[in-house]
Amino acid sequence: MAKSMTTGSPVKLILNFSLPLLLGNLFQQLYNIIDAAIVGKVLGSNALAAVGASSSVQFLVLGFCIGICSGFGVPVAQRFGAKSYDSLKNFVYNGALLTTGIGLTVTVLTAILCPSILHIMSTPDAIYQDAYHYLLIIFLGIPATLLYNYLAGILRAIGDSKTPFYFLVFSACLNVFLDLFCIIVLKWGVTGAGLATVTSQGLSGLLCLIYIIRKVEVLHLAKKNRHLSRRRIGQLLYMGLPMGLQFSITAIGSMMIQSSNNGLGTVYVSAFTAGMRIKQFAMCPFDAIATAVSTFAGQNFGAGKVDRIKKGIKDGVLMGAFYGAVMGIVLIFFGKTFTLLFIAKEETDIIFAAGHYIASYGFFFWLLGVLNTTRMSTQGLGYSNLAIICGILELFARALLSLFAVPAFGFWGICAADPSAWIVASIYSSAICIYAVKQCEKIIKQRETI
Repeated sequence: MAKSMTTGSPVKLILNFSLPLLLGNLFQQLYNIIDAAIVGKVLGSNALAAVGASSSVQFLVLGFCIGICSGFGVPVAQRFGAKSYDSLKNFVYNGALLTTGIGLTVTVLTAILCPSILHIMSTPDAIYQDAYHYLLIIFLGIPATLLYNYLAGILRAIGDSKTPFYFLVFSACLNVFLDLFCIIVLKWGVTGAGLATVTSQGLSGLLCLIYIIRKVEVLHLAKKNRHLSRRRIGQLLYMGLPMGLQFSITAIGSMMIQSSNNGLGTVYVSAFTAGMRIKQFAMCPFDAIATAVSTFAGQNFGAGKVDRIKKGIKDGVLMGAFYGAVMGIVLIFFGKTFTLLFIAKEETDIIFAAGHYIASYGFFFWLLGVLNTTRMSTQGLGYSNLAIICGILELFARALLSLFAVPAFGFWGICAADPSAWIVASIYSSAICIYAVKQCEKIIKQRETI
Protein backbone atom coordinates (compact mmCIF):
# COMPACT_ATOMS: atom_id res chain seq x y z
CA MET A 1 0.00 0.00 0.00
CA ALA A 2 1.36 3.43 -1.00
CA LYS A 3 2.14 5.73 1.93
CA SER A 4 3.25 9.35 2.08
CA MET A 5 6.11 10.17 4.48
CA THR A 6 5.61 13.93 4.25
CA THR A 7 3.48 14.19 7.41
CA GLY A 8 3.77 12.61 10.87
CA SER A 9 6.61 11.80 13.25
CA PRO A 10 9.88 11.22 11.33
CA VAL A 11 11.14 8.65 13.87
CA LYS A 12 7.88 6.70 13.79
CA LEU A 13 7.71 6.79 9.99
CA ILE A 14 11.34 5.71 9.61
CA LEU A 15 10.94 2.86 12.11
CA ASN A 16 7.67 1.67 10.57
CA PHE A 17 9.17 1.79 7.09
CA SER A 18 12.49 0.22 8.07
CA LEU A 19 11.05 -2.71 10.06
CA PRO A 20 9.76 -4.62 7.01
CA LEU A 21 12.98 -3.71 5.20
CA LEU A 22 15.01 -5.05 8.09
CA LEU A 23 13.06 -8.27 8.25
CA GLY A 24 13.29 -8.60 4.48
CA ASN A 25 17.05 -8.07 4.54
CA LEU A 26 17.39 -10.59 7.36
CA PHE A 27 15.44 -13.16 5.39
CA GLN A 28 17.54 -12.42 2.30
CA GLN A 29 20.72 -12.91 4.29
CA LEU A 30 19.15 -15.91 5.97
CA TYR A 31 19.00 -17.84 2.77
CA ASN A 32 22.56 -16.74 1.97
CA ILE A 33 23.58 -18.10 5.37
CA ILE A 34 21.58 -21.27 4.78
CA ASP A 35 23.44 -21.74 1.49
CA ALA A 36 26.75 -21.44 3.31
CA ALA A 37 25.68 -23.53 6.31
CA ILE A 38 24.36 -26.43 4.22
CA VAL A 39 27.31 -26.29 1.83
CA GLY A 40 29.84 -26.09 4.67
CA LYS A 41 28.26 -28.77 6.85
CA VAL A 42 27.15 -31.20 4.13
CA LEU A 43 29.77 -30.73 1.40
CA GLY A 44 32.77 -29.61 3.49
CA SER A 45 35.10 -26.65 3.85
CA ASN A 46 36.39 -26.81 0.27
CA ALA A 47 32.84 -26.45 -1.08
CA LEU A 48 32.27 -23.53 1.31
CA ALA A 49 35.44 -21.92 0.00
CA ALA A 50 34.19 -22.45 -3.59
CA VAL A 51 30.94 -20.63 -2.79
CA GLY A 52 32.79 -17.82 -1.00
CA ALA A 53 35.75 -17.46 -3.37
CA SER A 54 33.74 -15.16 -5.65
CA SER A 55 31.60 -13.36 -3.05
CA SER A 56 33.20 -9.97 -3.70
CA VAL A 57 32.80 -10.25 -7.49
CA GLN A 58 29.16 -11.20 -6.94
CA PHE A 59 28.82 -8.06 -4.84
CA LEU A 60 30.43 -6.07 -7.66
CA VAL A 61 28.00 -7.26 -10.34
CA LEU A 62 24.85 -7.72 -8.27
CA GLY A 63 25.59 -4.57 -6.28
CA PHE A 64 25.78 -2.61 -9.54
CA CYS A 65 22.37 -3.98 -10.56
CA ILE A 66 20.80 -3.35 -7.15
CA GLY A 67 22.32 0.14 -6.95
CA ILE A 68 20.90 1.10 -10.33
CA CYS A 69 17.45 -0.13 -9.30
CA SER A 70 17.67 1.92 -6.10
CA GLY A 71 18.67 4.98 -8.11
CA PHE A 72 15.73 4.54 -10.46
CA GLY A 73 13.44 4.77 -7.43
CA VAL A 74 14.72 8.22 -6.39
CA PRO A 75 12.77 10.33 -8.95
CA VAL A 76 9.72 8.12 -8.33
CA ALA A 77 9.85 8.93 -4.59
CA GLN A 78 10.29 12.64 -5.33
CA ARG A 79 7.35 12.69 -7.78
CA PHE A 80 5.21 10.75 -5.31
CA GLY A 81 5.97 13.30 -2.59
CA ALA A 82 5.07 16.10 -5.01
CA LYS A 83 1.87 14.21 -6.08
CA SER A 84 2.95 14.41 -9.73
CA TYR A 85 1.57 11.02 -10.73
CA ASP A 86 1.76 11.20 -14.54
CA SER A 87 5.44 12.07 -14.32
CA LEU A 88 5.92 9.26 -11.78
CA LYS A 89 4.38 6.69 -14.14
CA ASN A 90 6.54 7.74 -17.06
CA PHE A 91 9.63 7.40 -14.89
CA VAL A 92 8.49 3.88 -13.96
CA TYR A 93 8.05 2.97 -17.65
CA ASN A 94 11.42 4.32 -18.75
CA GLY A 95 13.07 2.74 -15.71
CA ALA A 96 11.66 -0.64 -16.71
CA LEU A 97 13.09 -0.28 -20.24
CA LEU A 98 16.51 0.63 -18.87
CA THR A 99 16.47 -2.21 -16.35
CA THR A 100 15.66 -4.74 -19.08
CA GLY A 101 18.45 -3.52 -21.35
CA ILE A 102 21.02 -3.39 -18.56
CA GLY A 103 20.01 -6.85 -17.31
CA LEU A 104 20.48 -8.51 -20.70
CA THR A 105 23.82 -6.80 -21.32
CA VAL A 106 25.29 -7.57 -17.90
CA THR A 107 24.11 -11.19 -17.98
CA VAL A 108 25.76 -11.93 -21.34
CA LEU A 109 29.04 -10.19 -20.45
CA THR A 110 29.46 -11.77 -17.03
CA ALA A 111 28.61 -15.27 -18.27
CA ILE A 112 31.27 -15.00 -20.98
CA LEU A 113 33.89 -13.54 -18.64
CA CYS A 114 33.21 -15.91 -15.72
CA PRO A 115 36.38 -18.08 -16.15
CA SER A 116 38.60 -15.02 -16.53
CA ILE A 117 37.12 -13.45 -13.40
CA LEU A 118 37.94 -16.51 -11.28
CA HIS A 119 41.52 -16.59 -12.61
CA ILE A 120 41.96 -12.90 -11.81
CA MET A 121 40.66 -13.64 -8.30
CA SER A 122 43.47 -16.20 -7.82
CA THR A 123 40.93 -18.94 -7.09
CA PRO A 124 42.78 -22.06 -5.84
CA ASP A 125 42.78 -25.03 -8.25
CA ALA A 126 41.23 -27.29 -5.62
CA ILE A 127 37.98 -25.29 -5.64
CA TYR A 128 38.01 -23.76 -9.13
CA GLN A 129 35.48 -26.07 -10.81
CA ASP A 130 32.85 -25.72 -8.08
CA ALA A 131 33.45 -21.97 -7.88
CA TYR A 132 32.91 -21.66 -11.66
CA HIS A 133 29.61 -23.57 -11.64
CA TYR A 134 28.26 -21.57 -8.71
CA LEU A 135 29.28 -18.17 -10.10
CA LEU A 136 27.96 -18.92 -13.60
CA ILE A 137 24.52 -19.77 -12.22
CA ILE A 138 24.45 -16.58 -10.15
CA PHE A 139 25.35 -14.55 -13.26
CA LEU A 140 22.70 -16.25 -15.40
CA GLY A 141 20.18 -15.37 -12.70
CA ILE A 142 20.86 -11.62 -12.92
CA PRO A 143 17.50 -10.95 -14.69
CA ALA A 144 15.73 -12.51 -11.69
CA THR A 145 17.72 -10.27 -9.32
CA LEU A 146 16.87 -7.18 -11.35
CA LEU A 147 13.17 -8.05 -11.63
CA TYR A 148 12.75 -8.23 -7.87
CA ASN A 149 14.97 -5.26 -6.98
CA TYR A 150 13.46 -2.88 -9.55
CA LEU A 151 9.86 -3.63 -8.60
CA ALA A 152 10.66 -3.68 -4.87
CA GLY A 153 12.48 -0.35 -5.25
CA ILE A 154 9.46 1.23 -6.95
CA LEU A 155 7.11 -0.04 -4.25
CA ARG A 156 9.39 1.32 -1.54
CA ALA A 157 9.62 4.67 -3.33
CA ILE A 158 5.85 5.10 -2.89
CA GLY A 159 6.10 4.15 0.79
CA ASP A 160 5.29 0.42 0.63
CA SER A 161 8.06 -1.56 2.31
CA LYS A 162 5.77 -4.35 3.58
CA THR A 163 4.83 -6.05 0.31
CA PRO A 164 8.42 -6.73 -0.86
CA PHE A 165 9.08 -8.15 2.60
CA TYR A 166 6.20 -10.60 2.38
CA PHE A 167 7.47 -11.92 -0.92
CA LEU A 168 10.99 -12.23 0.43
CA VAL A 169 9.69 -14.32 3.32
CA PHE A 170 8.12 -16.70 0.82
CA SER A 171 11.33 -16.67 -1.21
CA ALA A 172 13.51 -17.45 1.83
CA CYS A 173 11.33 -20.37 2.89
CA LEU A 174 11.35 -21.73 -0.65
CA ASN A 175 15.13 -21.36 -0.78
CA VAL A 176 15.53 -23.46 2.37
CA PHE A 177 13.49 -26.25 0.83
CA LEU A 178 15.29 -26.05 -2.54
CA ASP A 179 18.72 -25.99 -0.86
CA LEU A 180 18.00 -29.17 1.04
CA PHE A 181 16.35 -30.84 -1.94
CA CYS A 182 19.03 -29.95 -4.50
CA ILE A 183 22.07 -30.58 -2.29
CA ILE A 184 21.00 -33.50 -0.09
CA VAL A 185 18.41 -35.31 -2.22
CA LEU A 186 19.54 -34.61 -5.80
CA LYS A 187 23.27 -34.47 -4.86
CA TRP A 188 23.91 -31.44 -7.10
CA GLY A 189 26.53 -29.92 -4.79
CA VAL A 190 27.24 -26.19 -5.00
CA THR A 191 25.37 -26.07 -8.32
CA GLY A 192 22.20 -26.89 -6.41
CA ALA A 193 22.85 -24.06 -3.95
CA GLY A 194 23.15 -21.59 -6.82
CA LEU A 195 19.99 -22.82 -8.54
CA ALA A 196 18.03 -22.61 -5.29
CA THR A 197 19.03 -18.98 -4.75
CA VAL A 198 18.28 -17.83 -8.31
CA THR A 199 14.94 -19.66 -8.50
CA SER A 200 13.74 -18.25 -5.19
CA GLN A 201 14.64 -14.68 -6.09
CA GLY A 202 13.00 -14.94 -9.50
CA LEU A 203 9.73 -16.06 -7.93
CA SER A 204 9.77 -13.15 -5.46
CA GLY A 205 10.13 -10.77 -8.44
CA LEU A 206 7.19 -12.35 -10.25
CA LEU A 207 5.07 -12.02 -7.13
CA CYS A 208 5.90 -8.29 -6.95
CA LEU A 209 4.83 -7.88 -10.58
CA ILE A 210 1.52 -9.69 -10.04
CA TYR A 211 0.81 -7.61 -6.94
CA ILE A 212 1.46 -4.31 -8.76
CA ILE A 213 -0.80 -5.31 -11.66
CA ARG A 214 -3.64 -6.31 -9.36
CA LYS A 215 -3.39 -3.89 -6.44
CA VAL A 216 -1.25 -0.75 -6.95
CA GLU A 217 -3.28 1.67 -9.04
CA VAL A 218 -0.77 4.50 -8.78
CA LEU A 219 1.69 2.32 -10.75
CA HIS A 220 -0.77 1.31 -13.48
CA LEU A 221 0.53 2.77 -16.72
CA ALA A 222 -1.94 4.27 -19.20
CA LYS A 223 -1.05 4.56 -22.89
CA LYS A 224 -0.01 8.20 -22.42
CA ASN A 225 2.55 7.11 -19.79
CA ARG A 226 4.17 4.47 -22.00
CA HIS A 227 6.45 6.56 -24.17
CA LEU A 228 10.22 6.80 -24.39
CA SER A 229 11.58 10.02 -22.92
CA ARG A 230 15.23 10.85 -23.49
CA ARG A 231 15.09 13.49 -20.79
CA ARG A 232 13.75 11.08 -18.19
CA ILE A 233 16.11 8.31 -19.26
CA GLY A 234 18.91 10.81 -18.73
CA GLN A 235 17.58 11.67 -15.27
CA LEU A 236 17.25 7.99 -14.36
CA LEU A 237 20.80 7.25 -15.49
CA TYR A 238 22.04 10.32 -13.62
CA MET A 239 20.53 8.87 -10.44
CA GLY A 240 21.07 5.17 -11.08
CA LEU A 241 24.52 4.85 -12.63
CA PRO A 242 26.42 6.59 -9.79
CA MET A 243 24.61 4.42 -7.24
CA GLY A 244 25.39 1.27 -9.21
CA LEU A 245 28.99 2.29 -9.79
CA GLN A 246 29.39 3.15 -6.12
CA PHE A 247 28.51 -0.44 -5.19
CA SER A 248 30.83 -1.75 -7.88
CA ILE A 249 33.75 0.49 -6.96
CA THR A 250 33.39 -0.57 -3.33
CA ALA A 251 33.30 -4.18 -4.48
CA ILE A 252 36.48 -3.78 -6.55
CA GLY A 253 38.28 -2.93 -3.32
CA SER A 254 36.73 -6.01 -1.71
CA MET A 255 37.82 -8.08 -4.72
CA MET A 256 41.39 -6.90 -4.28
CA ILE A 257 41.29 -7.91 -0.62
CA GLN A 258 39.63 -11.23 -1.44
CA SER A 259 42.15 -11.93 -4.21
CA SER A 260 44.98 -11.32 -1.74
CA ASN A 261 43.20 -13.50 0.81
CA ASN A 262 42.68 -16.31 -1.72
CA GLY A 263 46.44 -16.44 -2.13
CA LEU A 264 46.83 -17.22 1.59
CA GLY A 265 45.21 -20.67 1.19
CA THR A 266 41.88 -22.41 1.73
CA VAL A 267 41.96 -22.00 5.53
CA TYR A 268 41.79 -18.23 5.18
CA VAL A 269 39.36 -18.40 2.26
CA SER A 270 36.94 -20.38 4.45
CA ALA A 271 37.52 -18.03 7.43
CA PHE A 272 36.94 -14.97 5.26
CA THR A 273 33.78 -16.52 3.78
CA ALA A 274 32.31 -17.27 7.22
CA GLY A 275 33.21 -13.80 8.50
CA MET A 276 31.68 -12.14 5.44
CA ARG A 277 28.41 -14.05 5.85
CA ILE A 278 28.14 -12.95 9.47
CA LYS A 279 29.00 -9.36 8.58
CA GLN A 280 26.39 -9.23 5.82
CA PHE A 281 23.74 -10.52 8.22
CA ALA A 282 24.71 -8.06 10.95
CA MET A 283 24.65 -5.15 8.46
CA CYS A 284 20.97 -5.64 7.58
CA PRO A 285 19.64 -2.99 10.03
CA PHE A 286 22.02 -0.39 8.54
CA ASP A 287 20.61 -0.98 5.07
CA ALA A 288 17.02 -0.88 6.36
CA ILE A 289 17.46 2.38 8.28
CA ALA A 290 19.41 4.02 5.47
CA THR A 291 16.86 3.06 2.81
CA ALA A 292 14.01 4.32 5.00
CA VAL A 293 15.76 7.66 5.56
CA SER A 294 16.57 7.92 1.84
CA THR A 295 12.91 7.45 0.88
CA PHE A 296 11.86 9.86 3.64
CA ALA A 297 14.32 12.50 2.39
CA GLY A 298 13.30 12.03 -1.27
CA GLN A 299 9.57 12.34 -0.61
CA ASN A 300 10.01 15.38 1.64
CA PHE A 301 12.29 17.06 -0.89
CA GLY A 302 9.52 16.59 -3.47
CA ALA A 303 7.07 18.08 -0.96
CA GLY A 304 9.42 21.00 -0.18
CA LYS A 305 9.83 20.26 3.56
CA VAL A 306 13.47 20.88 4.41
CA ASP A 307 13.05 20.84 8.21
CA ARG A 308 11.65 17.30 8.01
CA ILE A 309 14.60 16.27 5.83
CA LYS A 310 17.08 17.47 8.47
CA LYS A 311 15.18 15.83 11.33
CA GLY A 312 14.82 12.52 9.51
CA ILE A 313 18.52 12.29 8.62
CA LYS A 314 19.62 13.18 12.16
CA ASP A 315 17.31 10.58 13.70
CA GLY A 316 18.43 7.95 11.19
CA VAL A 317 22.13 8.51 11.92
CA LEU A 318 21.55 8.21 15.67
CA MET A 319 19.54 5.00 15.27
CA GLY A 320 22.17 3.46 12.99
CA ALA A 321 25.13 4.38 15.20
CA PHE A 322 23.42 3.06 18.33
CA TYR A 323 22.64 -0.28 16.71
CA GLY A 324 26.22 -0.50 15.36
CA ALA A 325 27.73 0.05 18.80
CA VAL A 326 25.58 -2.67 20.39
CA MET A 327 26.11 -5.18 17.57
CA GLY A 328 29.84 -4.43 17.54
CA ILE A 329 30.11 -5.58 21.16
CA VAL A 330 28.22 -8.78 20.31
CA LEU A 331 30.54 -9.49 17.37
CA ILE A 332 33.68 -8.94 19.44
CA PHE A 333 32.67 -11.36 22.18
CA PHE A 334 30.68 -13.98 20.24
CA GLY A 335 32.20 -13.90 16.74
CA LYS A 336 33.92 -17.30 17.05
CA THR A 337 30.72 -18.89 18.30
CA PHE A 338 28.82 -17.61 15.27
CA THR A 339 31.32 -19.23 12.90
CA LEU A 340 30.15 -22.66 14.08
CA LEU A 341 27.08 -22.11 11.90
CA PHE A 342 29.31 -22.71 8.89
CA ILE A 343 32.40 -24.48 10.13
CA ALA A 344 32.74 -27.84 11.88
CA LYS A 345 34.12 -27.46 15.41
CA GLU A 346 37.12 -29.64 14.47
CA GLU A 347 38.33 -26.94 12.02
CA THR A 348 40.05 -24.97 14.78
CA ASP A 349 42.43 -23.03 12.52
CA ILE A 350 39.54 -21.69 10.42
CA ILE A 351 37.48 -20.78 13.50
CA PHE A 352 40.42 -18.95 15.07
CA ALA A 353 41.10 -16.91 11.92
CA ALA A 354 37.41 -16.12 11.37
CA GLY A 355 37.04 -15.00 14.99
CA HIS A 356 39.86 -12.46 14.61
CA TYR A 357 38.41 -11.15 11.37
CA ILE A 358 34.96 -10.66 12.92
CA ALA A 359 36.33 -8.94 16.04
CA SER A 360 38.43 -6.57 13.92
CA TYR A 361 35.41 -5.06 12.19
CA GLY A 362 33.25 -5.29 15.35
CA PHE A 363 35.20 -2.43 16.98
CA PHE A 364 34.26 -0.07 14.14
CA PHE A 365 30.78 -1.36 13.35
CA TRP A 366 29.05 1.78 14.65
CA LEU A 367 30.62 3.78 11.83
CA LEU A 368 28.39 2.00 9.33
CA GLY A 369 25.37 3.67 10.95
CA VAL A 370 26.86 7.04 10.04
CA LEU A 371 28.23 6.01 6.64
CA ASN A 372 25.18 4.21 5.24
CA THR A 373 22.59 6.72 6.45
CA THR A 374 24.39 9.85 5.25
CA ARG A 375 25.34 8.26 1.93
CA MET A 376 21.84 6.97 1.18
CA SER A 377 20.28 10.27 2.26
CA THR A 378 22.52 12.12 -0.18
CA GLN A 379 21.38 9.77 -2.92
CA GLY A 380 17.72 10.13 -1.95
CA LEU A 381 18.05 13.90 -2.33
CA GLY A 382 19.33 13.41 -5.87
CA TYR A 383 23.11 13.82 -5.41
CA SER A 384 24.24 10.35 -6.40
CA ASN A 385 27.17 11.84 -8.31
CA LEU A 386 28.66 13.04 -5.01
CA ALA A 387 27.97 9.83 -3.13
CA ILE A 388 29.97 7.77 -5.63
CA ILE A 389 33.16 9.25 -4.17
CA CYS A 390 32.47 7.20 -1.02
CA GLY A 391 33.04 4.05 -3.05
CA ILE A 392 36.23 5.47 -4.55
CA LEU A 393 37.60 6.26 -1.10
CA GLU A 394 36.77 2.75 0.13
CA LEU A 395 38.47 1.33 -2.96
CA PHE A 396 41.57 3.41 -2.30
CA ALA A 397 41.80 2.27 1.32
CA ARG A 398 41.35 -1.41 0.46
CA ALA A 399 43.77 -1.18 -2.47
CA LEU A 400 46.54 0.17 -0.24
CA LEU A 401 46.03 -2.61 2.28
CA SER A 402 45.88 -5.24 -0.45
CA LEU A 403 49.12 -4.04 -2.01
CA PHE A 404 51.14 -3.37 1.13
CA ALA A 405 49.56 -4.66 4.36
CA VAL A 406 48.57 -8.17 3.25
CA PRO A 407 52.01 -9.08 1.83
CA ALA A 408 53.64 -7.76 5.01
CA PHE A 409 51.21 -8.97 7.69
CA GLY A 410 49.18 -11.72 6.00
CA PHE A 411 45.66 -12.23 7.35
CA TRP A 412 46.07 -9.32 9.79
CA GLY A 413 46.12 -7.04 6.73
CA ILE A 414 42.80 -8.55 5.66
CA CYS A 415 41.36 -7.83 9.11
CA ALA A 416 42.31 -4.14 8.86
CA ALA A 417 40.66 -3.60 5.45
CA ASP A 418 37.02 -2.90 6.39
CA PRO A 419 37.71 -0.60 9.36
CA SER A 420 40.13 1.51 7.30
CA ALA A 421 37.64 1.87 4.45
CA TRP A 422 34.77 2.76 6.79
CA ILE A 423 36.72 5.48 8.62
CA VAL A 424 37.74 7.27 5.42
CA ALA A 425 34.34 6.98 3.70
CA SER A 426 32.23 8.02 6.72
CA ILE A 427 34.10 11.32 7.09
CA TYR A 428 33.41 12.18 3.46
CA SER A 429 29.79 10.94 3.43
CA SER A 430 28.93 13.10 6.45
CA ALA A 431 30.32 16.19 4.72
CA ILE A 432 28.49 15.65 1.43
CA CYS A 433 25.22 14.91 3.21
CA ILE A 434 25.39 18.29 4.92
CA TYR A 435 26.17 19.90 1.55
CA ALA A 436 23.27 18.11 -0.21
CA VAL A 437 20.77 19.23 2.44
CA LYS A 438 21.92 22.84 2.10
CA GLN A 439 21.60 22.68 -1.68
CA CYS A 440 18.10 21.23 -1.39
CA GLU A 441 17.16 24.01 1.01
CA LYS A 442 18.21 26.57 -1.62
CA ILE A 443 16.19 24.81 -4.31
CA ILE A 444 13.08 24.67 -2.11
CA LYS A 445 13.37 28.40 -1.32
CA GLN A 446 13.72 29.16 -5.04
CA ARG A 447 10.53 27.16 -5.74
CA GLU A 448 8.66 29.17 -3.12
CA THR A 449 9.63 32.48 -4.73
CA ILE A 450 8.40 31.47 -8.21
